[in-house]
Amino acid sequence: MTRVLFVGQKPETVDFSDPSLPPGFNAEKIQAGIDIAETTMTERGWDADICMIAPDDSGIATLASQLAKVGYNCVVVGGGLRIPPKGLPFFEKVVNAIHQGAPKAAIAFNTRPEDTAEVAARWIGAD
Repeated sequence: MTRVLFVGQKPETVDFSDPSLPPGFNAEKIQAGIDIAETTMTERGWDADICMIAPDDSGIATLASQLAKVGYNCVVVGGGLRIPPKGLPFFEKVVNAIHQGAPKAAIAFNTRPEDTAEVAARWIGAD
């Protein structure tokens, strides 16, 4: 069975005043996208896990714990973790935690939660 992990920032922890985020973006829109991501991955027949983390060391610990539970074919990193420029140091921690915790998994990057299954499919050969 194909296993995919979608890791992103907890919607309630996003700084919506950041000018690098789209206008009108909010926690409800992010959660709706996460729900779509989970549904589309499940519809493809994958075992899909969602891991929303806080943007701090506790988030890295949560991610490491999730990665230790099962082996993943692909880990998709959400745009909220990598797009805001001020978040680059944390994004690097996320990528390195994935590299350490799931060294055989492909790492993919979505543009929005709704395309999570599509980007994972590029790396697991399930277009």
